[in-house]
Amino acid sequence: MSLISEIDERKKEISTDGYPMSIGEIISLYKEGAIDVHPEFQRFFRWSIYQKSKLIESILLGIPIPSIFVSQRKNGVWDVVDGQQRLSTILEFVGELKDISGEKMAASTLIGTSYLPSLEGMKFKDGDVGHIFDLDLQFIFKREKLDLKIVKRESDENVKYELFQRLNTLGSKLSDQEVRNCLLVMINPEFYDWLVALANSPSFLETISLADRLIDEQYHVELVLRFLILRTLQLDEIKSTQDLGVFITDRMKAMCQNSAYNKAQEQLIFDRTFDILDKSLGSDSFKRYNSQKQKFEGSFLISGFEAVGIALGRNYDQWRDVTIDRNIGEQFVEKVKNIWINAEFQSNSGTGVNVVRRVPNIIPIGQRLLVP
Repeated sequence: MSLISEIDERKKEISTDGYPMSIGEIISLYKEGAIDVHPEFQRFFRWSIYQKSKLIESILLGIPIPSIFVSQRKNGVWDVVDGQQRLSTILEFVGELKDISGEKMAASTLIGTSYLPSLEGMKFKDGDVGHIFDLDLQFIFKREKLDLKIVKRESDENVKYELFQRLNTLGSKLSDQEVRNCLLVMINPEFYDWLVALANSPSFLETISLADRLIDEQYHVELVLRFLILRTLQLDEIKSTQDLGVFITDRMKAMCQNSAYNKAQEQLIFDRTFDILDKSLGSDSFKRYNSQKQKFEGSFLISGFEAVGIALGRNYDQWRDVTIDRNIGEQFVEKVKNIWINAEFQSNSGTGVNVVRRVPNIIPIGQRLLVP
């Protein structure tokens, strides 16, 4: 098929529209439940009050702001695909934004900006005299218009997820996993809740022992995804990918849309794997073993997670009924040490070794060595 034919064919799958809409109209749609800004997303978007005040300043001064992208569901409700923080900031400022439980959040109080220093301490309404927008200014604000781009409901169902992913990975400050989390909330919120529950299990958090910054960026959730995906993957499949991040996202989408996916069984394997690691190695589980100093040292290493954690998960059937007493735990630690000093592991896990080479080579090493 020629390029022009591919373009024509794909265009048929996407139906879009666009027009300006006043802030007052958008607020009304939100109050009626006709537009969903996904309150769950607020944990991933981290605008400061300064950024929020700058947005309100831009609206008041008529400075153009980027378009809001929405996707129309079959029932007519608009899902906000891009522009979550902009709309949330506006709704919070006017006192209409609801949290995940459906309760209204406290209206924001602005700070002064370079062009409008008098915004300092200002609220939209229900504030102290002299620090609220008067009725004229409230009307002016609500009449200001935002540009909306709409992906219509007759478009291919995957278009909105693709659109969200593209818009939020080009110049975005969200981590890859924060974008994936948002996608999960849109596709299958129950699966998202399950995934986060696994990521926050005490034994798992103890073994990965990540810095707070990485936890904030949801890297622990990404590690759970890696475990679930790579535990059952035919490892040669990884050789076909040029971007592991895209690979993980695609597998995640397929996993959460698969009605036959056995979450109960996968959780059983996950819990057992990290229970063994926690009882045997604890926070040393994925740290490099220094054979000269005869100790584990440093911080979390992804190669250790793959060769120890994922390999152990792949060997679940062999460890399922093994009681982890002191003797078994010491034997297990020796097996892990042998992975780190294995010459093949070292040559395939050092600095500069890409994932396409690393994963298919080091996980089988762990599988061979981590047996009861």
